[in-house]
Amino acid sequence: MTSFFAKAAVAAMAAVALALPIHLQAQDAQPQQEFVTLGTGGVTGVYYPVGGVICNLVGKTRRAKEHNIRCTVESTGASVFNVNAIRSGDLSMGIVQSDVQYYAFKGVEQFQQAGADPELRVLFSLQSEAFTLVARDDANIQTFEDLQGKRMNLGDPGSGNRNTLELLMKEYEWTPSVYSLATDLKPAEMAGALCDNKIDAFVYVVGHPNGSIQEAANTCSSHLVPVTGPKVDAFVAKYPFYPAAVIKGGTYKGSTRDVQTFGPRATLMTSSKLPENVAYNITKSVFTNFDEFKSLHPALADLTPQNMLEGNSAPFHPGAIRYFKEAGLQVPE
Repeated sequence: MTSFFAKAAVAAMAAVALALPIHLQAQDAQPQQEFVTLGTGGVTGVYYPVGGVICNLVGKTRRAKEHNIRCTVESTGASVFNVNAIRSGDLSMGIVQSDVQYYAFKGVEQFQQAGADPELRVLFSLQSEAFTLVARDDANIQTFEDLQGKRMNLGDPGSGNRNTLELLMKEYEWTPSVYSLATDLKPAEMAGALCDNKIDAFVYVVGHPNGSIQEAANTCSSHLVPVTGPKVDAFVAKYPFYPAAVIKGGTYKGSTRDVQTFGPRATLMTSSKLPENVAYNITKSVFTNFDEFKSLHPALADLTPQNMLEGNSAPFHPGAIRYFKEAGLQVPE
């Protein structure tokens, strides 16, 4: 008898479930799991920890059952590498300098052979980045022009860092032959080479404070060099995605005064192939936890929700636009 009633109860529950609307039956179903990989830069730069902040917030909102996206961070060769990896499908997203974003979308400069990539999309902008020239005190480098005849690190081939330096060198009509030595060191190697007296100077296009520059400042006698003058002014006028920038005095030992320079914005790029709901939830995860986002790295401290929509040359992803409109933010044309 007990068995009969148990079976009857199960049958009744099944009948009720079948009678419910489909959307109510699926109410407790977990959304399909999505995996995204975010390409950053060297581990001593700002891209890597900022990428970690973004993925941590995506993880926070996933644990709150807002979505089922798993975000992982990958250290890479930075901007140019990230664009190419997004294009090939090896990365879902990447942090990319605004100048590299422009070249890739238009198919110019180092992307001329590959051609324009109309599928590139932006989620939002990040920190301002400064073209930062670091020199040994005993190298007698007080201006960019003083680099002639010095031992200079050009940077990691394929990086946005090196690309910016080479563009400025074109403005000066320089080739690597103007230096007594030109090296291709990665960001993690630059401070050590400077303090071991293997190079006289290096350039790092990066947000501040930065661990590699901090290492150079604390380990050996070095300073930041202003990058200004008529040729720099002409360069910035030619490339408006390189606005003027200031590195605040006191950020590093040996540089007590504000340092005038220029620099692009870092941006979070992806492809039109990223599903709209994924782009929406990643964007929402950052903006709805904005105070926490800003507090997790000093380079993010001056950001506002609205200025994170500025400085882009490629279209926004529809998923990002969807969130911006919900939040009442003004989306630039």
